[in-house]
Amino acid sequence: MLGIFLDTETNGLNPFKHKVVEIAFQIRDLETGHLVDSYQAIVWQSYDEWQSSDLTSLQINGFNWEDVSLGISLQTVSEQIHECFAKNKIKRGAAVFICQNPSFDRAFFAQIIDPDLQERLLWPYHWLDLASMHWSLALWKRRSSKEPYPWDTGVSKDRIAKVYNIPSEERPHRAMNGVDHLFRCYQAVVGFPSQ
Repeated sequence: MLGIFLDTETNGLNPFKHKVVEIAFQIRDLETGHLVDSYQAIVWQSYDEWQSSDLTSLQINGFNWEDVSLGISLQTVSEQIHECFAKNKIKRGAAVFICQNPSFDRAFFAQIIDPDLQERLLWPYHWLDLASMHWSLALWKRRSSKEPYPWDTGVSKDRIAKVYNIPSEERPHRAMNGVDHLFRCYQAVVGFPSQ
């Protein structure tokens, strides 16, 4: 089974108004944690699209117009992701997406790869989230010890990292940094069967 550890950076939180600025993912073997492939791209936007940016989002990810104006087209990003998934035989039942916030990332991923095309290609439709994994494990641990409840520690990726003594994600947030941090958190929370 393969895990597609994915993160996006955007110019706002509303997928109906805002756009993907950057996408990154690592495809990893979920038995071993071995890195199979990776991808990262800054996505070009028109200046008009950029004008609708949410300033708080840009403070978090540090992107500016100059960065985005040098990005690659959405069509090229789509083609490159399609090639990567084909090369690695990404299919439903053989891979899952893993994100910190899949409801967010999936909506913005749909800007790059049309959901109908994802369906025709039989790409995974399971988008798993780290927060739920941590939540379940924390409640299970609470049964036999005085471990804190997940609502006491919080379920942001940085809060989960803190529980496992992992440093916070670097700032400004960039997609591949987010993927690396997600992977380290997943490794601490879930682990890999053969390790």
